[in-house]
Formats: sequence, structure tokens, C-alpha cells
Amino acid sequence: MKLHFYNHQFDKLIENYILTDEQLRFTGTPKDAIDLSNAEPDRYSILAVENEQLVTFFSLHKGEGVKSFSPNDNAILIRSFSTDFHQQGKGYGKNALMLTPEFVRSHFSGIDEIVLAVNVKNEIAQALYKNCGYIDKGVREMGRSGELIVMSYQL
Repeated sequence: MKLHFYNHQFDKLIENYILTDEQLRFTGTPKDAIDLSNAEPDRYSILAVENEQLVTFFSLHKGEGVKSFSPNDNAILIRSFSTDFHQQGKGYGKNALMLTPEFVRSHFSGIDEIVLAVNVKNEIAQALYKNCGYIDKGVREMGRSGELIVMSYQL
């Protein structure tokens, strides 16, 4: 698996990416995330590609986007994390999360923390993040679908 910054050569992969209504309770679509990335210079759409298929997608958001989740000016936020419905249960989400720290170190100098927010009802995602080294430091925020647990990974 390799992580890539989004560009238009990936449009066909984005079109074929499937999220269920249940997944959409907790995350946004790659198309919406890409639109936000195109409009905001501190947002970056990231694609995890395996065998020429888009298996996992997320955004990285630095600057003002992180402020409500971390007081650390050197933090970056994972947003819109998802795995294609047909690829779930194959370890792709975990693999993408395990590759993210090195990707961040390589492309975002000065970043020393990765943060994310996960819905309290999304226990499967919470377990995944914990298994990948993200720590719940007790910070809670309200999101569009309810209470969020803010988790952190120190670089």
C-alpha cells in the first residue's frame, strides 16, 4: 500500500469508492473532502492505494482546522477517514494509519502530533485507532453526529 496526495489522475478511483449509509453517519465522502481541500490551503486529501485500487481515504488538516481539537500549533488533524465498503475487514484502514506517521514526517515539517476525532458511538473505529497507537487523553468535542473522542498520536 502507498499513500498519495490527491490529484486529478485519481478521479476514476474516487468515482468507484463506495461508502454505505452506516459509514456516512460517521464520515464524509471523499468527493466532499476533496472539494474542501481544493478550497482550503491547509487541507490535504490522502489516498491509500493497493493494487491500483483506492482502499482507504482521509484528509489531513493543519493550521486553524486543528485548533478545536488540540492546543498544539504543531499538530495535524485526520478528517474523513474511511475504507471502501468492499475493502473493509482486510486491514487496509489499519495499514493506512500505520503509514501515516512516516508520511506526515516526510511531507509536513515541524508537525509533532497527529490528532483525530471519533464518534463515541463508533466503537469499531475507536478500537482501530487505539490499536494503531492513538491515545484518548480525555478531550471531548461535539460533532455533527454527536459527541467525539479526540485521540492523539505523538510523533
